[in-house]
Amino acid sequence: VQLQACGGGLVQAGGSLKISCAASKRTFNNNGVGWFRQTPGKEREFVAAISWRGDVVSYADSVKGRFTISRDNAKSTVYLQMNSLKPEDTAVYYCASARRPYGSRSVNDYNYWGQGTQVTVSS
Repeated sequence: VQLQACGGGLVQAGGSLKISCAASKRTFNNNGVGWFRQTPGKEREFVAAISWRGDVVSYADSVKGRFTISRDNAKSTVYLQMNSLKPEDTAVYYCASARRPYGSRSVNDYNYWGQGTQVTVSS
């Protein structure tokens, strides 16, 4: 499975951005998907995850209430709507396909990763 993340960019603090992750195979639809982010010198951190049917979601405390993860299995695509963005949200955002039907907060539970999309929030 190949994952293509896109939609990143530069936005002012308080603004919104929606990034997406498109998969090359429909088998993606049977797996949980997660979004992670990483800044230079730091480990990749969990942002949000969604189950294969989209009925179970989870968020990192730092983004809860501001970010929304969703998926459209007809398009084999997962989205991350980011509102009320803060400078500390600046990072490269990666999507990943889980080894099972539900997402996870651990990077070790994902076996396919996208190439990442840069999100920069200016103050």
